[in-house]
This record gives sequence, structure tokens and C-alpha cells, in this order.
Amino acid sequence: MKKTILFLLLVINGLMCSFAQTSTGVEMATGLRSSGKIYVVVAVLVLLFVGMTVYLFTIDRKLSRLEKQQDQ
Repeated sequence: MKKTILFLLLVINGLMCSFAQTSTGVEMATGLRSSGKIYVVVAVLVLLFVGMTVYLFTIDRKLSRLEKQQDQ
């Protein structure tokens, strides 16, 4: 029952957001695209994502190594 209510609320919220938007486009994205700065933004986001992913994998390996040492 709770899942159904949550699903309906999410659908209603999505519909309200889609009707509230205008079809003129996003001015900031258009400006960034025309000046070529959008590629800088995308590159920074990709670097952050890759960095966080590598960091999480290294922490996972260190934690696994510590767990193996503790079991012995």
C-alpha cells in the first residue's frame, strides 16, 4: 500500500514538473554550448566521478585486506 501511494505521488510530482516547464530551453546551457565552456563542465564532472570511483575501489581493497588479516 505504501509503495502504491509513493508511486502515485512520484507520478503526480513528475506530471506537475513537466507542465510547469516552458519550452524555450535553458539559457545557461545554450550560452555554455555556444562559447564551448560546456566541455569544460563535462570534463570536470567526469574527472570528479572517476576520482570518486577510484577512491572507493581503493578503500574497498584496503578494507578487504584488513578483513582477511583479521580472520587469520
